[in-house]
Amino acid sequence: MRISQLAERSGVPATTLRFYDGAGLLPAARTPAGYRLYGQDAIERLAFIGAAKHLGLPLEEIRELLAVWEDGACREVKAALRPRIAARLTEAGTRAAGLAAFTASLRTALAHLDTLPDRVRPCDPECGFRPPPAPAAPATPRPAARPAPSRQTADTHGAKAWRAAPVACSLTGEEARERTAGWREAVGGAVRTELPEGLRLTLPAERTARVAELAAAEQRCCPFFGFRLHLDGPHLHMEIRAPAEGASLLTDLFGPDT
Repeated sequence: MRISQLAERSGVPATTLRFYDGAGLLPAARTPAGYRLYGQDAIERLAFIGAAKHLGLPLEEIRELLAVWEDGACREVKAALRPRIAARLTEAGTRAAGLAAFTASLRTALAHLDTLPDRVRPCDPECGFRPPPAPAAPATPRPAARPAPSRQTADTHGAKAWRAAPVACSLTGEEARERTAGWREAVGGAVRTELPEGLRLTLPAERTARVAELAAAEQRCCPFFGFRLHLDGPHLHMEIRAPAEGASLLTDLFGPDT
């Protein structure tokens, strides 16, 4: 099969198939003219890759599992999968707890908005999107903590901290390609609006969990990016900013070609 035929039969875009080839997940033969050729086993291989991605496994681990899947018995594949799935289950529990807290904050904000009167005069702090802050508890010495997300808007970093972060990313090689592929899938079709020092992407609200997960991961490796997520009914608005020396990296990751 040519790559277009495999894409049609598998439902996997040709751009993804090329990426898998480059990442060593889906090797292809070549015609004398340089066109990729795939055998019937590529369909089953793609199904295995898709199932592993659905479990949240990174490409490096999927490549290791493919080697076991190709050469080993079912029990060996199970033995290789079990610890990986257990680790993802622990991570998922942590993310679920954070998402549950964020969901509760959004519900509180929505309930607050419903109680506010509809006034004709200009908006002021009394008709903000978040409930009034609770009275401060007595001060107790404790380690400094990162500010919690707002009721309606989540900021993955302090408002100005990204400005002071060095313009450097800890991701290299395959990890960087995998993260880029994840972003392109998550923000595909977004409406883009240029902003000072960055841009805004408008997406369907159902992508919030995936986008928030990627933004948090991005800040761990590239802290010079500043993210702000804002839910507005059926839409999610994500603002991304970077210092001037990081503008080209922002464009590479979130530019129109994504």
